Amino acid sequence: MKWVTGDAERREALAEHPGAALVSAELPLRANLSALENIALVPQYRRDLDWAAASAEALALLEQLGCAECAGKRDAALTHAERFQVKLLRAVAAKPALVVIERPGYLLPDSHYPPFVDAALAALQGRFGECMIVDYAWNAPLYPPR
Repeated sequence: MKWVTGDAERREALAEHPGAALVSAELPLRANLSALENIALVPQYRRDLDWAAASAEALALLEQLGCAECAGKRDAALTHAERFQVKLLRAVAAKPALVVIERPGYLLPDSHYPPFVDAALAALQGRFGECMIVDYAWNAPLYPPR
């Protein structure tokens, strides 16, 4: 966890990890692509996989997280939870050493997000190195003690 007290501090925290795979409201999904296609783009372009291999990997990630039913949905049709899951899977598809989830409450405004995020990360254990959550200090009481 990285607790920040304002926007400048939040931006500094993100700048400290330029190579991290970021899950953020500031990195939208491509509206003209399905959830599956948004995730598959990463292995296609980062690891030069063909469409069949990249989409199979994306579908496996969706199934592992338990949200394969949203594979064909485009951004406008996704719930907040599904959009978060797709963004997380897009980050994880890069096989990063570090995933940074920025302001999860902003991404998941209609849920008690700490247990939701924890469950998603647990389901994807082994697919990435570490995870850092950047959130405002006033949200600290929402999180269970670690």
